[in-house]
Amino acid sequence: VQLQASGGGLVQAGDSLRLSCAASGRTFSSYTMGWFRQAPGKEREFVSAISWSGDDTYYAQSVKGRFTISRDHAENTVNLQMNSLKPEDTAIYYCAADPQHPYITARHSRPDVYGSWGQGTQVTVSS
Repeated sequence: VQLQASGGGLVQAGDSLRLSCAASGRTFSSYTMGWFRQAPGKEREFVSAISWSGDDTYYAQSVKGRFTISRDHAENTVNLQMNSLKPEDTAIYYCAADPQHPYITARHSRPDVYGSWGQGTQVTVSS
């Protein structure tokens, strides 16, 4: 599957952004999808994941209550609604696909679980 992330930008603290990840491939609907982020000089960090059905979601503690992940099977997209953004949310955001495990477990916080990655979209939050 090929992934294309979009929607990043420069915003002020407290603002919102909606990231989108467009996927190609007929089997996208059976994949668990995830969002990660990487700030300069830091390791790639888990943000959120969503099961193949969209019924189960998983969030990093740092974004819980502010970010919402969703997916649209008709449009082959996974979205990340980010509200109440903080300067520490500044990073390149990547979407990723896991074709092996359609149901979410704690393993989905690990980058090595995901087999396909998008190119990333920059999110910058100014204070």
